[in-house]
Parts: sequence; C-alpha cells; structure tokens
Amino acid sequence: MSGYIDPTKETFAKFRTSDRPGPIHMLNLVRLRTKANYPDGRDATGAEAYAAYGRESGPVFMRVGGSIVWQGRFELMLTGPADESWDHCFIAQYPSVAAFVEMIRDPIYREAVKHRQAAVADSRLVRLAPLPVGKTFGEIPG
Repeated sequence: MSGYIDPTKETFAKFRTSDRPGPIHMLNLVRLRTKANYPDGRDATGAEAYAAYGRESGPVFMRVGGSIVWQGRFELMLTGPADESWDHCFIAQYPSVAAFVEMIRDPIYREAVKHRQAAVADSRLVRLAPLPVGKTFGEIPG
C-alpha cells in the first residue's frame, strides 16, 4: 500500500479557498523510507533526503514567516494502529493560508520538495486553527 505523500489537487484547492484571518498551524507526522526513492536512482537514505529537503526549503519557510512551534519524538501509539509510528512529529506555524500557499508555489521550494517526495513513505499534514489553551481535557476555548 502506498502512503500519503502530497495533498490532492482537490484538497489543496479546498485549503486555499477556506481562508480566514490569522495564523494556521500545520501538524506534520512523517514516516521516512529506509532508502530514498529518487526518480533518477541516486543513492540516499530517507533521512538524508529529508535533511536535504529541510536545508533547501528552510530559507523559503522562514521568508514566508514560518516557524516550528512544537516538535516531539514519537515513542508509542497508545490509541490507534499499533504498527503506526512516525520519524518526525512537529507543528509548523504560518502567518496565514496565503503564506503557506506562497511557500508551496515558490520555485526554490518546488525544487526542494523533490527530496521530500523521495524521502517520505507516509505522512499526515493536518491544518489547525490555533486556540488558547484550556485548563482541562473537556474545555475547548472558543
């Protein structure tokens, strides 16, 4: 079974049109391939390819106002598929939907994303609206 690597055109169109003022958070869960899958057959691990993606896309990410607001190391799936694990878990913040779209459309980013596509076996990218932190589990601030 093939994993999720990139959003579909339909989902990305929905992402763009469901704009609102203010920042967005993007929860990233990334599982890497053992060996990167480059179309030209070059030899690299998934971790090496993902590191290249970070090096090359990082300046664009920062230029559009992106920042990493949380990251953690996966340890155990307590609720969910027991065989599911993630190599990178982080939340990136962007000042707006437009900033994220600007990054995705940038020519330097579009070249760098080829490393991500070669590196990633499966991923989840979840757009979130930041909210104030509640005091308990059931308290969801408006």
